[in-house]
Amino acid sequence: MGKYIVTDLTRFSNPNIVCTAVIDMATGECLRPMPYLDSKLVAKLNMHPGATLEGEITLVEKADNPHIEDASYKNLKYLGPASGKDFKATLERTLSPSIASGFGVPFKAGQKHIPVGQRTNCSIVTVKVSPLALRIHEDQYKPGKIKASFTDEAGNSYRYLSITDRGFFDFAKKHHDDGKLSEVQKFITAQEEVYLRVGVSRRWKIGDRDG
Repeated sequence: MGKYIVTDLTRFSNPNIVCTAVIDMATGECLRPMPYLDSKLVAKLNMHPGATLEGEITLVEKADNPHIEDASYKNLKYLGPASGKDFKATLERTLSPSIASGFGVPFKAGQKHIPVGQRTNCSIVTVKVSPLALRIHEDQYKPGKIKASFTDEAGNSYRYLSITDRGFFDFAKKHHDDGKLSEVQKFITAQEEVYLRVGVSRRWKIGDRDG
């Protein structure tokens, strides 16, 4: 039996399932419980970023790159919330200097996907950015949609990224719908530190992009 801190709850268009990621408290290893958890189980386990779990989460042998963190799970049990100090320490433990170094991929300007066949270090990274370098805004191409744009500490910019964190998306979308999205931006820029968890989806082909 291991102990884990939940770092990610990713929303899908299907509200009945949730993609999750946890960090093994003993090894610092990131794991993605698969198959996706049912929303009812997520609620039963009181899963949220910073929650601690106990159970058996085991890496899948020969998982497809980049999703090398895929893992089976059983006997999950909620232990309680981690302290703010412990949760921050977990993020620091998984920290990468930049998006490119974290994934091990030399992204070109404007590139937001990892081409099929490109080997990576992982499928999800933690980066720390200046609060002034993160912007939450409406998608200029799709009114009503909200996106995130930021510049990492290596000076590389990533624009119009989907916001998939379930809790933050709901928070930002409500403010957007109420005409108060600027309040979300003010809240972010007022912080001393900002950590981002940035991950890649499963394979998706659109136009000339396949990755």
